Amino acid sequence: MPSVIRTTTLPSGEAVPVLGQGTWKMGEDARRRADEVNALKLGLDLGMTLIDTAEMYASGGAEEVVAEAIARRRDETVLVSKVLPSNASRAGVARACENSLKRLATDRIDLYLLHWPGSVPLEETVEAFEALKKAGKIRHWGVSNFDTHEMEQLVDLPDGGYVQTNQILYNLSQRGPEFDLSPWSRQRGIPLMAYSPVDQGALARNARLEAIAARHDATPAQIALAWVMRQDGVIAIPKASRQEHVRQNVAALDIELTPEDLADLDRAFPPPTRKRGLEMI
Repeated sequence: MPSVIRTTTLPSGEAVPVLGQGTWKMGEDARRRADEVNALKLGLDLGMTLIDTAEMYASGGAEEVVAEAIARRRDETVLVSKVLPSNASRAGVARACENSLKRLATDRIDLYLLHWPGSVPLEETVEAFEALKKAGKIRHWGVSNFDTHEMEQLVDLPDGGYVQTNQILYNLSQRGPEFDLSPWSRQRGIPLMAYSPVDQGALARNARLEAIAARHDATPAQIALAWVMRQDGVIAIPKASRQEHVRQNVAALDIELTPEDLADLDRAFPPPTRKRGLEMI
């Protein structure tokens, strides 16, 4: 296992690990709660200190799982949560943040994201985020599922330049962001946070990855994850509910993909040659 997880830098100058922990679908079944909590705790032990959650996940249940996992370890955790677009008004953001803070049993969220673009004017949401920063409720804010034109609109707003990340669907099967969103973000130093980096487990069962995995004595899922993390300014947040899976995710950091590997991956999963609308799940 790597002793130190590589980091990337937010526009604020803060370093965050390039491998974090996702929590989508956690908190939905009480019978799995202990396993989910223990998986997150192990991830923290292994250096995956960034944990991503959202008020939407299990209607707040995932945040409660995170609270249990980070109890007495809050200061070592980079805590990310998200507000629904339906709550993105000035009053709605403040209320949603307070509810998330209660479920997370903490006094601040390190990175608070708008879950996807909605009908509330973006300028109003940004103003609400900035008010939360001034109140000490959040340290930074960002967005999720924003395409290039939406990011351009955001950074043109007063205080829009304080955006710290854009969390998007990105993996070998969904490479559309590489056409314009990835270069745009990299040029401006805004890291992308890749959710579903193993395509909800589909890439773990993909035969086209097996030969490459065999070269590295790895699994197809580890190859898919290593491919995401090899890119500058990209943070991967796979979900793992079992400790064995957590260890495999961390071990993917040690995989160095060769030019031959990358060429084979490009043939199996061709990069985009034209603009595609940003996909999301």
